Amino acid sequence: MASEVETAGLHHDATLRDVAREWTRIGCIGFGGPPAHVVLLEELCVQRRRWLSADEFEDAIASTNLLPGPGSTQLAIFCAWRVAGIRGALIGGAGFILPGLVVILGLAVLFLANAPPRWVRGAGAGAGAAVAAVALRAGSDLLRPGWRRVTGAGRARWIAYALTGLVAAAVVGTWLVLLLLACGFVELTWRRTRRARPNLHAWPLLPLALAGAGGLGALAWVALKVGALSYGGGFVIIPLMQADAVDTYGWMTSAQFLNAVALGQVTPGPVVHTVAVVGYAAAGIGGALLATVVAFAPSFSFVLIGADRFDRLRSNASVRGFLDGAGPAAIGAIIGSAIPLARALEQPWQLALLAAAIVALFALRRGVVLTLVAAGIAGAALALAGASLPPG
Repeated sequence: MASEVETAGLHHDATLRDVAREWTRIGCIGFGGPPAHVVLLEELCVQRRRWLSADEFEDAIASTNLLPGPGSTQLAIFCAWRVAGIRGALIGGAGFILPGLVVILGLAVLFLANAPPRWVRGAGAGAGAAVAAVALRAGSDLLRPGWRRVTGAGRARWIAYALTGLVAAAVVGTWLVLLLLACGFVELTWRRTRRARPNLHAWPLLPLALAGAGGLGALAWVALKVGALSYGGGFVIIPLMQADAVDTYGWMTSAQFLNAVALGQVTPGPVVHTVAVVGYAAAGIGGALLATVVAFAPSFSFVLIGADRFDRLRSNASVRGFLDGAGPAAIGAIIGSAIPLARALEQPWQLALLAAAIVALFALRRGVVLTLVAAGIAGAALALAGASLPPG
């Protein structure tokens, strides 16, 4: 909790107009994924407007990190809730999400057109070639802080969960979410010393029914997995979606999926916007909007229903135990997602761009957006020079 000195001069109440303007601004300039979003929210809420203290903001980060789904989106919604209540959360969340959604849908129409210009196909193939390197960077950035949080015998289990996630992302595709959940429950069972067996409910059968229904039901299930069942940040959704969108339902080719992931990285706002491109490929604009609503609805629900209980959630041993199993598995899955992403590359020059992206991200420490844009420009130039392109 913040001390009286820390909270002196704070003004928790913001007008809805303030929230609409400021959260939309962040939604428009929030390039670079969750790290950039956290910096922008902290600069707004703590430093510039003093709506929250530093301790309150850190507590908000810790609380939203316990939730499945897109963490920076939940942080944006939670901060808006703290300063302007339920209506603020709805307006702030929409302002954070909608600018990037509009941009990515416009790009999806261009990149997924039946006959896009050759340079567009080249740009997509170039940026897509670098996506596997971005996955490696995202996973490696999470490895060290995750490893530091465990000690003693817990490290052996941490390694086992991470390896499980890595292998699962590479080989099981659409069933990855079940293994992430299983790792969480294994760790929870390991730690549990008292408590009766959890009750079994019938509601898990509903998502299975949606998945088996095909069409929009299948699309809704894919989006629900992205929004409610993914742990570890935006990139853990990639192997979940790739298996469904490319292999199971055939909504996209491998090349188009790589384009979708690259678009999600270079547009502002949440990385989860990638699901809108998948929805567009499956069922046009209506499918994109359906996927977006289903994917982001859990984030709003978690905050609106449970925000005032987040302090208790953070101190709950069962929640902590589950996340200590699912978390390292998710990190392993993010790293493992690089394998199917790299295998989807079809042209030798794409492999060369992947190698260059690895050098840029790891050796030169260049930013993700800059690396993807550079790879896209290189791909467009190669296409205009007559290089072979992957089938679109």
